[in-house]
Formats: sequence, structure tokens, C-alpha cells
Amino acid sequence: MTLLFDDRQVAATLDAPTTVAAMRDALLAAHAGRLVAPPRASAPLAGGRMVLTAGQLTDEWYGFRSYDTLGHPAGEQLVVLHDARTGVVRAIAVGAELGSRRTGGLGAVAVDALARPDAATLGVIGSGGQAWTQVWATAAVRPLREVTVHSRSAARRESFAARVRAELGVPARAVGSAAEAVRDRDVVVLATTSVTPVLAAADLAPGTHVNTVGFKQVHRHEFGTDLLDAADLLVTDSPAQAAAYDPPLLTAVGPYPGRLRDLGAVLAGAVPGRTGADQVSVFCSTGLAGTEVALLDRLVRVGATAV
Repeated sequence: MTLLFDDRQVAATLDAPTTVAAMRDALLAAHAGRLVAPPRASAPLAGGRMVLTAGQLTDEWYGFRSYDTLGHPAGEQLVVLHDARTGVVRAIAVGAELGSRRTGGLGAVAVDALARPDAATLGVIGSGGQAWTQVWATAAVRPLREVTVHSRSAARRESFAARVRAELGVPARAVGSAAEAVRDRDVVVLATTSVTPVLAAADLAPGTHVNTVGFKQVHRHEFGTDLLDAADLLVTDSPAQAAAYDPPLLTAVGPYPGRLRDLGAVLAGAVPGRTGADQVSVFCSTGLAGTEVALLDRLVRVGATAV
């Protein structure tokens, strides 16, 4: 029987530790060559694109995620999990929650691997779903002492801070500027839809770790080259996807090519991560293919009740 999950079942079952563990396992599998994770593919549509990411964990599962860029308010993603031995569709997830938690989980793995061990304060620029899952997952890998959040909407950032306090039990406050949100923070998350920089690297303290979730291409980017210049360590979850962007990523031009390390390799100890308390580290989230399917597989394994 094929299991069908909606956002309600995903949210009720996938807690942060489970999600982070699944993403760590997927990154290590990709580094070891067990997870086949090609760059995403897309097809043009009137007014946007249809996007497909696919992945395969050798001898266990394969599957895909599909979504569009048409901008429908109720637009949904589809994730399909096949059994690698039989080809049978084991499970389908419809909605946005699985993909959002997957991105948050990848971000938390980056925080755990790259932020200082004593990191306890988090600054967020952005107050949407992606910003939320970054904080939600990061709270599973670091004992957060305080969260500060800034976004364009005062009402949304106040609501975001209230949610952090209510659901995570972490002190949180909304602030009036991006500079105030990131000042003296151990970890910073950029999760916006901005096509121009929302962060000045000069506002970061020594030793800060930064997760970037939004746009990061040469023609649109939520951070500027000043952040890349300030970074002692640049890391991504998918070097293949990073190299495939068209237009290219900021990290693919100027003096930056060759600096982008693989998070899976850092986790495996094949390349160094942070080596000093004052180093600034930056995680460029590009979306390792197959991780949505890996998370759906984990959802099935932990015994979620389907629709």
C-alpha cells in the first residue's frame, strides 16, 4: 500500500532531532558515493518553471520532488519515495512542510558542524517558513539562549518571536533592523526573498557562523561579496548543485571559485571545518538532491500515520 502524507502528518511526526539526523546521514551518504544526487532539472512553463530534484540511495530507495515557480498561493510540492528493490511507490508527501523541514535540518547540520561548540545566540533575518525551520532545527543542536529576528513586517517579526518563545521555549525578541538582529550573535540565519543584500558583514562579530537560505546568484543575492570576503570558511551541501546554477552563484565568480567546501566532506573529516574560535563560517544552502526523499523515508520508518 502506498502511504500518503499531508503537511499535518509531517508536522506531527517529524521532530527536529529526527530531521537533523536524517539530513546528516544523507550528507554522509552523498560524500561516500552511496547517495546519487544530481543537480535539479527544470522545464519552462508559461509564467515560470516546473522543477524536479531526484535522488537514489543505493539498494534502498529512489525518488523525486517536484514543484513549480508559478507563484500560486496554494501551490504544493510533491515528494515520491520508491522502493529500490521492487520499484513500488512506498510513500507520497503533498505540501510544503517536508521540504521546509528538510532545509531546516540541513541548516542545523551545518550549524552543528561549523558553529562554535558554545554557540548559544541566534540572529535571524526573515520571518517566513524557511526562517522558522532553521531556528526550529538549530535548537536541536545548540542550547539556544536567545533569538533575535528582523524582517520588513513588524507584525510578522513580532509573531515570529512569539512563536519561538511559545513552541521552543527560547527567549526571543523582534528588533527594528538587520544590524541589530545579527550584532553579537553566535549564529546568523538569512532566510529572505530579497534580491539585494540584507546583511552587512561588518555587523558580524568574530567567530559568527552564517546560514544563507535565500537567493545567492550573481544577479540576485540576499548577501554581498563582503560576506564572502569576511568568511574564513565557505561550505555548501551540494557542490554539484552549486556548480550548476545559471546564472552562477556569487561563489563561482571573482576570487571565490575553489573555496567552496562540501559539508558532507567536513562531516566525514575528509576536509577541515572550523579551526579557530574567531573564524567566520558561511553555509551556502543549495539543496542536496534526494534529501526530501530521504526525509520521507525517515518519516515512514518512524511510523507516521498516513492520511
